[in-house]
Amino acid sequence: MPDTPVRVLVADDEPLVRSGLRLILDAEPDLEVVGEAGDGAQAVELARTLRPDVVCMDVRMPGVDGLRATELVLRLPEPPRVLVVTTFEHDGYVLDALTVGASGFLLKRAGADEMVQAVRTVAVGQSLLYPQALRDLVRTRPRATAGAPVLTPREREVLGLVAQGMTNAEIATALVVGVETVRTHVASVLAKLQARDRTQAVVLGYRAGLVEL
Repeated sequence: MPDTPVRVLVADDEPLVRSGLRLILDAEPDLEVVGEAGDGAQAVELARTLRPDVVCMDVRMPGVDGLRATELVLRLPEPPRVLVVTTFEHDGYVLDALTVGASGFLLKRAGADEMVQAVRTVAVGQSLLYPQALRDLVRTRPRATAGAPVLTPREREVLGLVAQGMTNAEIATALVVGVETVRTHVASVLAKLQARDRTQAVVLGYRAGLVEL
């Protein structure tokens, strides 16, 4: 457990949803909801002033939607992690949010334990990857392979395993290499794709024709 609680900002236009998320997250000793936003513009402003570690971001909000809010939040000098919380599994907004750098997404019908674990996962810099869900999402959009970055065969192999939801340790076992070697390959892939994290790398890699899902 961290020395200080993970600071969470909840952004949703439905007061009942915000209250429910607050109750779930504040019940955990290592999590603390520091603010609530009813739309994207407010989410950006509160993220700037409150400096949360994680923003739980609804995608469909009036005015500034969750996609635009995610873009703006991630441009802050010390951006938080963004966990997209959505009603619809195949919402195009979710894919766009992942493309601009959201760390993962969760359905609103997820259980309390799933929500808590999701926040903890993105808070420590990990991505919340759901291979089948990502596969369904990215295949709704055409691929744009022109100008794709050049990855080495090993980097493409590593990216493919990341796309399957494997951790660095699992990839190391699969490829019979050390974990540090995998970390080096992942870091190189992120740099070449100009990706914020593993989720964004998978989405960008697929759309650039570098990985199959």
